[in-house]
Amino acid sequence: MGKKTPEINSSSTADIAFLLLCYFLMTTTMGSHTGLSRRLPPMPDPNQKAEDQKVNRRNLIVVKINSQDRLMAGNEALDVSMLKERTKIFLSNPTDDPNLPDKEVKDIEGLGKRPVSKGVISLQNDRGTSYQAYIAVQNELVKAVNELRDEASMREFGKKFAQLDEDRQGIIKELVPQQISEAEPKDVGKRRR
Repeated sequence: MGKKTPEINSSSTADIAFLLLCYFLMTTTMGSHTGLSRRLPPMPDPNQKAEDQKVNRRNLIVVKINSQDRLMAGNEALDVSMLKERTKIFLSNPTDDPNLPDKEVKDIEGLGKRPVSKGVISLQNDRGTSYQAYIAVQNELVKAVNELRDEASMREFGKKFAQLDEDRQGIIKELVPQQISEAEPKDVGKRRR
């Protein structure tokens, strides 16, 4: 007669597995830095004169993507590959072109008085715009701002933006703000009859 091996009571194994699952779900943190961060431009002052509002048009570029994924920046048809450079020129206005955004001299803590672009990018897409085209345009706009921040960071601190500590990154963000306003999707390329 052989010796009988005792069986392990496995009725509570499922309970333990469930408790462990609950524990890990409650203690695991999800990354909160997801999505595209956007800072919308401030609302215009209702008491502002109509003349001033006309002047402020130079500070705005409207980037439109139609239902065929064609891109317009201002009144100019562009390929996505050209958008980054066009945006950098618009935001930095290196030659002080009167048709490009003007600059406001701001007293930035840690740097002193520096000219800051008043440029705002308004992104409008059609309801028929493909997701790939929309993301490609978003990427080019953000790349343009990031490159301008890198250039400012090298000029002011001798390091790229990503290598700076949080305080200095804040200073560069104030010097090169990311002002991208996104409009509600509409029929950008709709034909009028």
